[in-house]
Amino acid sequence: MPDHGRSVRVDGRILYLTEDPRLLAAQLGGANLQHRSNPALLDDVSTDEVAPGWACYRHDRTALGRHCLVGLRGGVVAMDAVRNGGFSVVVSGSSKGCGSSRETAPLAELGAGIRIVIARSIERIYRQNAQNIGLLTSTDFSLLERIERGEPIPIEEFTRGLDPISAAIVERGGWFAYDRDRYGGRISPAPVRTAERPMTLAEKIIASHAVVRCRPEQLGVRAVRPGDALFVRADVRFSHEYVTAMARELFRDEFGDDARVSQPESVFAFRDHLTLLDDVIPEARVRLGLREQAASLATAQEDFARRHGIRLYGEVVRAGRTRGSEAICHHKVIEQIALPGQIVVGSDSHTCMAGALGCLAFGIGSSDLAGAWLTGDVRITVPQSIRLVLRGRLGEGVCAKDVMLHLLAEPSWRAGRSIGKILEFTGEGVQSMPLDERSTLTNMAVEAGAFTGIVEADDRVVEHLASQRGIDAHAARARIVRSDPDACHCETFEIDLGAVEPMVALPGDPRNAVPLRRLAELAGGEVRIDIAYGGSCTGGKKLDMDMYAAVLGDALARGRRVAPGVRLYVQFGSQEVRRYARRMGHIDVFERVGARLVEPSCGACIGAGPGVSERADEVTVSAVNRNFPGRSGPGQVYLASPLVVAASAVAGRIAHPSELGPER
Repeated sequence: MPDHGRSVRVDGRILYLTEDPRLLAAQLGGANLQHRSNPALLDDVSTDEVAPGWACYRHDRTALGRHCLVGLRGGVVAMDAVRNGGFSVVVSGSSKGCGSSRETAPLAELGAGIRIVIARSIERIYRQNAQNIGLLTSTDFSLLERIERGEPIPIEEFTRGLDPISAAIVERGGWFAYDRDRYGGRISPAPVRTAERPMTLAEKIIASHAVVRCRPEQLGVRAVRPGDALFVRADVRFSHEYVTAMARELFRDEFGDDARVSQPESVFAFRDHLTLLDDVIPEARVRLGLREQAASLATAQEDFARRHGIRLYGEVVRAGRTRGSEAICHHKVIEQIALPGQIVVGSDSHTCMAGALGCLAFGIGSSDLAGAWLTGDVRITVPQSIRLVLRGRLGEGVCAKDVMLHLLAEPSWRAGRSIGKILEFTGEGVQSMPLDERSTLTNMAVEAGAFTGIVEADDRVVEHLASQRGIDAHAARARIVRSDPDACHCETFEIDLGAVEPMVALPGDPRNAVPLRRLAELAGGEVRIDIAYGGSCTGGKKLDMDMYAAVLGDALARGRRVAPGVRLYVQFGSQEVRRYARRMGHIDVFERVGARLVEPSCGACIGAGPGVSERADEVTVSAVNRNFPGRSGPGQVYLASPLVVAASAVAGRIAHPSELGPER
């Protein structure tokens, strides 16, 4: 497995991730399913389910393999079950690998003995991570009958339809085998020869950053088109402690102890994911040694940053105790780092949030990150762009979070319409939105399976750069990149903002969104809550603080506070946001109404901070971006806007601010 350049012979069993848990259990117990039985397969198997966040505190293949799929649908697969089952192939439905960009997910499958992943559709970052580590992927279900018959499968079956760079990586068995040859001058990707043509905003940024020659450096081609495969020079490369340690080991193992990070002034590290873990880590995981393992990730990051002269945004210590982070990485990238027209890459799927500034920002895995540290380059296949035209204005009590949940609920989008594509938000509707609201749009583009989201920079962005960073307005405006008027988008999708209503996503997936007014009908009655959580990269911005404070301040004026039995958490996305909230008087409102304030950190969103559920029967309404099974604890998580989260905390049930009346 595999004999690259020739064929792949599969000796192990095939595991079908079935909707029927009894069929899944039977396979794990030794029974075999046949492809011709056509079992109903699970869709939307997220990376959180392939390898839960807590399992990824370790990043060696063997340890991860023990936990392969233990997060599936909240915990229907036992530890070691996949590894001990002798499986070589895993099969699921659409949207395999949605969610986080962690390379540890496919590495867990590889560590459990899986060599081939087959699904109806495969998410972009997961597929690229799989290619990088030599895990073969396909959407061709006809391969299953051939595998069942014991046929050797030509490697070409796994490269068909791939761009030349991706195909070469698969043929060589992984990213580093390819990149060593490229960096050593032994191979060179075919040059981009696309003739001059009208280009989208993203295509223009890609073309200007195309690596024509590594040594001496030459950047820029006259044009690109969807499907072109190339390397681009990244202006910003960043990582958080959850991933830095793994990438550091890859960097050292593949390039040697003397290898140095190129242009370290453009590389940033963030200690922002696990700083609040000690507040919530269960005793069972402490006994597994995971507290110490999580702490080692921070130590490894500090050592790497010090060795290579990288700026580290670290922890905040108050009263002698760690109380969170300087900032969630995505907030700081917008506040202080990224600029219009740049390429920004980060070790997190929500890197796309920076697209609100008019830059091309996207998530990458650990192998790509390690390679980018050395060369400054990342590979890209030019995606198609969908033009999302936002018309009109949002109604009272409706915000950008509702727009994204509305979009995700569309049947064609749920079916994968935007997988791997760029969502270019445009129209007078988005132009009227503050930067923080645009950031919500681009942040959640990845929940649609998109490559990224992007908004053309304008005077609002220029004003932000001038007022927040002191950048000359003329210089900032000169950086703006615009789509050509006759640029070719693969499709145009229009949204009437006036028709968007408050939304809520049912537990399990952000795409399970429904209008809030229908929630009681669909849930069989009002949804009582135990936790209301306002925070994370999506819900911890300055404007989000304004929304929480507006609803909670109005409740105080009516003599109301957080409902009995409900725990309300308000989390700041950065220390700058915290200072803003204090300056505006919001913190006083939060404290008086009975909220618990939480310092910046990924925290409960990834099951590693206050606000995480502790029991399966607990219900949370949250302003975060993801509610995959088990991600924020064992309970049920509904997603909603900051306005609905705040109102629900007061009402004791999922509710809109318009439903709050005087105290009874």
